[in-house]
Amino acid sequence: MLYAILAYHVEAEVMSWTPEEDAAVMTGLLKVHDRLNANKLLGPAARLGGTAEARTLRGPGDGMVIDGPFAETKEQLLGLYVVDCADDGAAIGIARDLRRVNPSAVYEIRPIRLYLPGEALPETAQGGQG
Repeated sequence: MLYAILAYHVEAEVMSWTPEEDAAVMTGLLKVHDRLNANKLLGPAARLGGTAEARTLRGPGDGMVIDGPFAETKEQLLGLYVVDCADDGAAIGIARDLRRVNPSAVYEIRPIRLYLPGEALPETAQGGQG
């Protein structure tokens, strides 16, 4: 089953890291990535750009484009991983590995379903609930 691991952090803290501090965190994360890749568990992963560059589309009709993230929170979504795990316990274990090398981050683990436009989700193709 696929799980999204969403990485939240206080953006100002991350932006204040020296290049050496950032490289140290990334070195630790890359070790986790290498292990996940070796076990064929890691899908797409991304480090998102700053929230100052983000835009949100919301509202009725064509919507309105506004600056920044859609919610004001202490922590911002700064990255994400897609992992293929047998169950949520395995996904939580991966999030714990990531947190060991980036202990001030918060990780949200959420099951996801792959959506391919024009193709039925497996649950609906078999007549189940989707």
